[in-house]
Amino acid sequence: MRNVALSLLAHPDDAEFMCAGTLARLRAADWEVHIVSATAGDCGSITHDADEISRIRLGEGKAAAALIGATYHCLGEKDLRVVYCREAIERTINLFRDIAPSLVFSHARLDYMLDHEQTHLLARCASFGYAAPNASSRPVREGSAVPHLYYCDPLEAANPYTGEAIQPTTLIDICDVIETKVAMLAAHASQREWLRAHHGTDEYLDAMRRHGEMRGKVLGVQYAEAFCLHRGHPYPQNDLLQELLG
Repeated sequence: MRNVALSLLAHPDDAEFMCAGTLARLRAADWEVHIVSATAGDCGSITHDADEISRIRLGEGKAAAALIGATYHCLGEKDLRVVYCREAIERTINLFRDIAPSLVFSHARLDYMLDHEQTHLLARCASFGYAAPNASSRPVREGSAVPHLYYCDPLEAANPYTGEAIQPTTLIDICDVIETKVAMLAAHASQREWLRAHHGTDEYLDAMRRHGEMRGKVLGVQYAEAFCLHRGHPYPQNDLLQELLG
């Protein structure tokens, strides 16, 4: 198995909120890590135009990934316009083909915004089929196979349509890397001001810590990240994260 992890989430700071602690632990275990955002975050400002904030946020994404020695990528979709369509599928499959991950993280199927839900579909499609010889004209890397696929917590760890709490399959202790996760999220400096203006909140880092504390209580530690393992055919059925980091 290739020790290569890839997170495909909608926006440049989503990984830092949802799974950066686990990614940091994987890097410490000598895994290759790739952080992918579907968009460059072009709607994430009330002061910069779309091109300028995209440039800023791409830089922030690269800086955050560099803190753990990971590589940042962007699919080039647009905020509020992520769509499960032929062109986006092809871009996603090609990226997966180049990276050949054996472990993938993405959004939950049901989440608070459709960019997240559509990115979930792209991740499922690419993880299922990237290793099929005819899925792309790019060469198939040795060891390519259907990867383990984990879904990160949705906002507030709840189904946005029913309010029902999400019951994770896997909880990962991130106490030893929480300050690394904080530093990665803080690298997205442009978003603190944007979220304060748009959402009326000034707790960019505190909200992430509170979520980690909430999941940590379930595990009996101070901070944790939660995931649901996808167990559909033909995905691997063993809980690889628990085996590696549990």
